[in-house]
Amino acid sequence: MRGEICRDGGEFGRLGPEWTELYGRCAAATPFQSHAWLHSWWLSYGRPGALRVVLVRRAGDGVLVGAAALMRAAAGPLPVPVLTQLGGAITDFTDVLLDDDCPEAARALAEAMARAARGAVVDLREVRPGAAAERVWAAWRGPRRRLADSSCLELPAVPMEALLERIPSGKAQRVRAKLRKLDALGVDQRIVPGPEVPDALRRLLSLHQLQWRGRGVTAEHTSERFARHLARAVRPMVESGDAMVTEFRLGGEVVCADLTLMSRRLAGGYLYGADPELRARKVDVAAMLLRHAARETSASGRATLSMLRGTEPYKHHWRPETVRNQRLLLAGRATAPLLWARAGAARARSWAAGQVREREWLGRAWERVTRRRGTADGGGG
Repeated sequence: MRGEICRDGGEFGRLGPEWTELYGRCAAATPFQSHAWLHSWWLSYGRPGALRVVLVRRAGDGVLVGAAALMRAAAGPLPVPVLTQLGGAITDFTDVLLDDDCPEAARALAEAMARAARGAVVDLREVRPGAAAERVWAAWRGPRRRLADSSCLELPAVPMEALLERIPSGKAQRVRAKLRKLDALGVDQRIVPGPEVPDALRRLLSLHQLQWRGRGVTAEHTSERFARHLARAVRPMVESGDAMVTEFRLGGEVVCADLTLMSRRLAGGYLYGADPELRARKVDVAAMLLRHAARETSASGRATLSMLRGTEPYKHHWRPETVRNQRLLLAGRATAPLLWARAGAARARSWAAGQVREREWLGRAWERVTRRRGTADGGGG
């Protein structure tokens, strides 16, 4: 095995063909590890001089058997040098790539990452259970820590009728009625071919902003750099089967658009936009999108329909399984104190966030209690 470090963005771009071949030989990979997604993210969000793409090749033929798209990151509140993954906050799952037919690649990549870190802590966020990065974790020879990260909700990739069997019969009947109403309105859907993807993404982002107007849209989703990232990344992902853009039309007008990302094992709805007119017409947009995603995902033979990060209440209506991403911290023996400091800070932030969530939950519970008291007292409070 031979390790290399790529520090040049142009060189990273030229790695596309062999990166894509390795991506195809790594069953655990998600679309967020595709070259199209990572290189486009770097062009929109990368900082000059920070790139550290770690590569492992077989010494005999030079075939790429391991890769980790990393960068030097700002230290944050603690003076702890950090080497972290490309993808940032807009990426739901991060991972490395390992050739499934080359078991020795994991240790070679771990050693190459240790050399690339050079006194920094390697901090891998949002690592999905079963990810290739777990093999690097197992092969790591220095100090390491595993922490909990974001929660994701997942459903089996089965047709809509099978998903309806997961929820109470009364609720299932109401959803069926909503879907019949949707069909009666004449809303149809069309999967967008590659050449039309850029225009479809512009419509999707416009609908997304319209949908969230006045309700606190995620600021990054309205930024020009995010739009440029999607425009670069998604068309090649659609053409390679790693993404699907769907438009829903009513009376010939696009009233909803959805971007779903797909890997060998799962599909996940990443971003959508819907005209508020749909809600005014009592259209259940979430059920409409779920029915389409369930049909396409189950037909493709994938096992999992992921709702990606976040535990919003509407997702729980379908009784999904909660899957917790991981945060893997790795260091050399000389930098072990930096790892403990970063792990301690992460635990403190997690505890503080939990306290805030608990106060919010108690506040909502108290509001429900007071509303019920008011009703029981004839509105007198």
